[in-house]
Amino acid sequence: MSKDAYIHKVLPGSPGGPMLFVFHGTGGDESQLLSPGRDLVPQATIISPRGDVSEYGAARFFRRTGEGVYDMDDLARATDKMAAFVKAHVEAAKPSIVLGLGYSNGANILASVVFAEPELFDATVLMHPLIPFEPQVQGSLAGRHMLLTAGKRDPICPSNLTTRLEAYLRADGADVTVEWHEGGHEVRPNEIEAARRLFAGVAQGV
Repeated sequence: MSKDAYIHKVLPGSPGGPMLFVFHGTGGDESQLLSPGRDLVPQATIISPRGDVSEYGAARFFRRTGEGVYDMDDLARATDKMAAFVKAHVEAAKPSIVLGLGYSNGANILASVVFAEPELFDATVLMHPLIPFEPQVQGSLAGRHMLLTAGKRDPICPSNLTTRLEAYLRADGADVTVEWHEGGHEVRPNEIEAARRLFAGVAQGV
């Protein structure tokens, strides 16, 4: 799969340094998370793809038939395509570590790639993911650092599903941290700071 399989933007970083993939939410684009990504990992090369599915004009990474009802065949297609896209960039740049950050629909595609290719990312941040199915991890998440962030009153991603996802990930050996806030689907400063701590720790070999 080509490095150009998705429309995307690249912010160059330190050669041989970290590589950070960022995945936007529904209706976002390849510019949405570039600035937060640069702020979180200043030395990283940042890769930001645009979702290749349009839902009434809003970009997404895979199709759905309703809120929280996924087209699982299309999710499988998107997962294979995104995993190949990530691998192509990693193989070309040979970064020191590979990091991922996704919000909402972007968190969902990132999570699905992690389930399919657990060795691909050293650390991932899933902001307000919604995984309404039991993940089938193809391998082991042992030693992989993962942060889940969520709102206790999120109408899109119910808190019980976040807790269930945490349990799935822990059962498969992942090093999981969960950061909550009292609100809904919005990203709040404590989530950003938790992501900063995770990425800084992994970059330092913690």
